[in-house]
Amino acid sequence: MSLLMSLLFLCILASCFSYSYQASSRTPYLDGLLANGNFEQGPQPSNLQKTVIIGKYSLPKWEISGLVEYVSGGPQPGGFYFAIPRGAHAARLGNEASIAQVIDAKVGSTYSLTFSATRTCAQDEVLRVSASGRSGDLPIQTLYSTDGGDTYAFAFKATYKRVKIVFRNPGVQEDPACGPLLDAVAIKEMLPLRYTKGNLVKNGGFEIGPHVFKNFSTGVLLLPKIHDVVSPLPGWIVESLKPAKYIDSKHFQVPEGQAAIELVGGRETAIAQIIRTVPKKLYRLSFTIGDAKNGCHRSMMVEAFAAKETLKVKYESIGKGGFKTASFKFQAISNRTKLTFYSAFYHTKLNDYGHFCGPVLDDVKVFPVSR
Repeated sequence: MSLLMSLLFLCILASCFSYSYQASSRTPYLDGLLANGNFEQGPQPSNLQKTVIIGKYSLPKWEISGLVEYVSGGPQPGGFYFAIPRGAHAARLGNEASIAQVIDAKVGSTYSLTFSATRTCAQDEVLRVSASGRSGDLPIQTLYSTDGGDTYAFAFKATYKRVKIVFRNPGVQEDPACGPLLDAVAIKEMLPLRYTKGNLVKNGGFEIGPHVFKNFSTGVLLLPKIHDVVSPLPGWIVESLKPAKYIDSKHFQVPEGQAAIELVGGRETAIAQIIRTVPKKLYRLSFTIGDAKNGCHRSMMVEAFAAKETLKVKYESIGKGGFKTASFKFQAISNRTKLTFYSAFYHTKLNDYGHFCGPVLDDVKVFPVSR
C-alpha cells in the first residue's frame, strides 16, 4: 500500500512540474495574421467597381469606410508600381478612408500589431492606427527599404474584452485615390517580462518582440514613443525621432539568439532602458554590435551611455555579417540608471542607396562588479 501511495505521490508531483513548465513557457494567446489579414479573400465581383470596394462589409472579416480599393501587386495605371511581397492583394485607403476589425483580447494584456504599409503617391501620406482608445500617426513618406515597402509595429494595452483595430488615412490629397497601401496585418500578445539570472537588463537579447512575417521580412520598424507610448519591444523605449528596426535570425544575421535591433536612423535613432541600481555601486555594461549581413557597409559606431559614463565602439562593416563585444564599468548615481544606445553615423546598403540600414545591437547585459 505504501508503494502505491509513493507512486501516486510521484505522479502528482510530475504533473505539477509539467504544468509549472507549461505555464511559464506558454505560447502567446495571439501570434499571427488577423482574420484575412493578408487580404487574399477579396470582395465578390458584384461588390467591386473596378478596384473600389462597394459596401461596408464587402471585404471579408473587415469593416470599411470611405474610398477603399482592393488592389493587386505590379504595374498600375498612371505609371505606379505596387510592391506586395507577402501576397497578391492589398487595401489602399483613399481620402479619410478607414478599415477596421474587432478582436477578442484579455483586459490588461499588451498586444503588438505588425503591418506592412507604404505610400503610393508622391505626396506626403500618413497612416493613423487606433486600438483600445489609443492612436498613433505614421509619417510614411520616409521609405526605409526599397524591396517591398516597410513593416511597422504598434503596441497597445487592452482595456476591454473586445478591441476594435482601425487603420485610417486622415489626410485629404488632391488626388482622392492617393493614400497608404496596407499589405498584411498580424497581432501578437506580449508576455510579461522576467529577469534573466545575472542580468539587470530586461529583454537584453531582444528575444521578445513583435510578430515577424515568416515568408518575407525587411525587418519591423519600431515607432518612437512620441508615436507609440506602449513599446512593441518590451522593456525598451525608442526615444528618438526615427524608428529602430527589429530583425530576426531567419532573414538577417544576428549575433545571438533569434532577434536583434538594427539602428537605422543614425543619431536620430536611439533605444533606452531604465534599470534598478544601488547608488555608488559599480556595474559593468556589456553589449554586442555588428552588421546584419544585408549589405550595410563602411565604418560604424555605436555610442553607449550609462550614468555618467559613455563608450564609443567602432566596427568596420563590409556588409557580410560579423560582430564584436564591448563593455565598460559605470558607477550608479541613483536607484535608477538609464542605458542608451544610438548609431553615430547614417548608413545605406552597398548597392542600394535608398535603403537605410545601420549597426546591429544585441545581448545587452548589466551586472554588479567589485572595484
